[in-house]
Amino acid sequence: MFLQLKDSGDIVKILDFQELIDPNTNIIHAQDQLGEEEQEPDTYRKQNLVFPSGESLPRCWVDANYRHPQLSSSSQHR
Repeated sequence: MFLQLKDSGDIVKILDFQELIDPNTNIIHAQDQLGEEEQEPDTYRKQNLVFPSGESLPRCWVDANYRHPQLSSSSQHR
């Protein structure tokens, strides 16, 4: 699966899909898709990733309390 970095627009290849969808994990491992040579794996914060279409990641992938709005990390920022 490929995602895009919000700040640079660079595309990264997700190395572990389970890590991506785990809402308790904020950091994932991926590879930059720059040039023809395969890049070394690096770590990325989920909050800095979007789908190549620009759409945000599903809330259930980034917020462990998405079913409990009173506990949700996104409701604490309001």
